[in-house]
Amino acid sequence: MDRRLITVLVLCMAFFAAGIAGCTGAGTQAADGQETTTPEASTYIVGIDVPYPPFSMIDTEGVATGFDVDSIRWIAEEEGFNVEFQQVAWDGIIPALLAKKIDMVYSGMTITEERKEKVAFSTSYWTVNQAVVVKGGSVLDLDEILSGTRTIGTQRGCTAAMWIEENLVEGGVMPEENLKLYDNVPLAVTDLEAGRIDAVMYDSTVMNDIIEGKDMTKAGFVETNEQFGIAVRQEDNELLNSLNDGLAKLMDDPYWEELILKYSMK
Repeated sequence: MDRRLITVLVLCMAFFAAGIAGCTGAGTQAADGQETTTPEASTYIVGIDVPYPPFSMIDTEGVATGFDVDSIRWIAEEEGFNVEFQQVAWDGIIPALLAKKIDMVYSGMTITEERKEKVAFSTSYWTVNQAVVVKGGSVLDLDEILSGTRTIGTQRGCTAAMWIEENLVEGGVMPEENLKLYDNVPLAVTDLEAGRIDAVMYDSTVMNDIIEGKDMTKAGFVETNEQFGIAVRQEDNELLNSLNDGLAKLMDDPYWEELILKYSMK
């Protein structure tokens, strides 16, 4: 065979091999935490608010973890797409979604009519109420805390803040200055420990982790029966259908109960 022809064939084979090597998809972590790659698959950025135990957290090695995080890893593997996680402040997480900085919010977001005007939600996957906590030994009961004479702390932009604003502040029961808003609930709990506020109100499932080991007690619950869902942009119908399909499969799989036990959800 002509030596020049052999050279051309070798070069063509090299270019072909390089093209194949460049077709691998982005990596993601499977449900067991191991790194996996789905070639040619889409990669979606999952916005999470941390710390929001047990739903979304960052461990000491900087790796995303939690009930919601493990759930979307399982769904991604089942549905054939990849996921990456990005921490976003809660009051800016929907703007980040709409600006396409992230592709979904999977971090204990309550489905509300106000939010549905901006985003589309998956089917509900969890129900929570609002827990109200006080310092250990406090004589305050739920009725007095909600009477409007006490200061209540919570996270800015969360449904506890919305409930207090709609039912207490706007109703003229509580002066606006008695609602203290924080970037996250652990900061509110710190102020409660220091005696700067009288109570903290937040999602019941999450509050269990936040006050664990602290001299805190629950004064009671406000039954809001909030439904958590995954938020996506309204035009992302294909992604929404995939998430709903994945959620249905996950909740029928034994792994769902394993996650509930793993994160002490009940």
